[in-house]
Amino acid sequence: MEEACQELLTYGVWDGEKRLKYLVKKYLLRRKAAPEDLIFWPTGLLAAGLWQYRQEKKEEDVCAVIDLVLSAYCERWFQKGSRILWLDDLLAGETMLALYEVYRKNGPGQGIRSDKEAEQYRQAVDKMADYALHYPTDETGSFPYRAGQDNGYVFVDTIGLACPFLYRYGTVFDRPETMEAAVKQIVNFLAYGMDADTGLPYHGYSVADDCKYGIIGWGRAVGWLLRGMGCCMTTQYGADRLREPYVKLAETVAPYQRKDGYFAWQLQAAEGPADTSATGMICAAIRQGIGLGILDEAVYGQIVQTGRNALEKSEKNGRVYHCSGECEGFGQYPQRYDAYPWSLGPALML
Repeated sequence: MEEACQELLTYGVWDGEKRLKYLVKKYLLRRKAAPEDLIFWPTGLLAAGLWQYRQEKKEEDVCAVIDLVLSAYCERWFQKGSRILWLDDLLAGETMLALYEVYRKNGPGQGIRSDKEAEQYRQAVDKMADYALHYPTDETGSFPYRAGQDNGYVFVDTIGLACPFLYRYGTVFDRPETMEAAVKQIVNFLAYGMDADTGLPYHGYSVADDCKYGIIGWGRAVGWLLRGMGCCMTTQYGADRLREPYVKLAETVAPYQRKDGYFAWQLQAAEGPADTSATGMICAAIRQGIGLGILDEAVYGQIVQTGRNALEKSEKNGRVYHCSGECEGFGQYPQRYDAYPWSLGPALML
């Protein structure tokens, strides 16, 4: 938990050298350069993991530390103008929304101490929802992963990054349009992004090209898809539309868990490297499905437990190793394995 708190406040934060390189590239060389993003998806995943971990712990000192860290994480972004750079940033909105919802129900505590602070959170999640509702879509209503690239590529990552926030926002504030947008992303991906033979997802697709991209069964792709589907079945609207394909996908994925409890970086590559990010994301999503009463604990509980045991074997000094590096695009899956936020965050959810 301590390592996750530290990484939440330090991962992706620029030092002076990196800031200078950005300024030179952007303003002197006139090249495209991505700005610093204080809520980019790796920290958003850490925040979500810490929040769930906090809900399941009874120790007051542990809860107090997590509250303080989550508050500092959000406040830092507020002070920088609450700028939303990518769809990925909506993942951090899940935790902000959860903090606001608790304050609205119970009053001060768990990170928000006053009405003034609560209003900052309300404005932030409203801004994120508005960002998504005005985000460009393809002809079917799906979000291209990077709208500015004009390639129409839909990534499965978006299902796990943006849909949980949009669905939860709709349930909290009675905004059916955001719930509909979330479910539409999933329904479209199931229609256009799945492999007919294996029942596993490709990394993405383009409707305009009538083509699917990336590999079939990339471990984190499966995790993103299961995560997004599970988070969008917390009410009847989503459950009615997603229950059947969710159960079918879980049934398809389960046999790929190895005897040692891990899922491989590509599910079918069982003799290849184990990937703790894929293992954590898939098992956390299955655990959520059990909690929602959609998956049978007698059948799937062992998958979660053996996955948790595997992650514990990969933990050292609060970090979860044997995690594949950050994906760089369709077909670009660096075979670098280390400890990253995208293995630690899901591990906290188990």
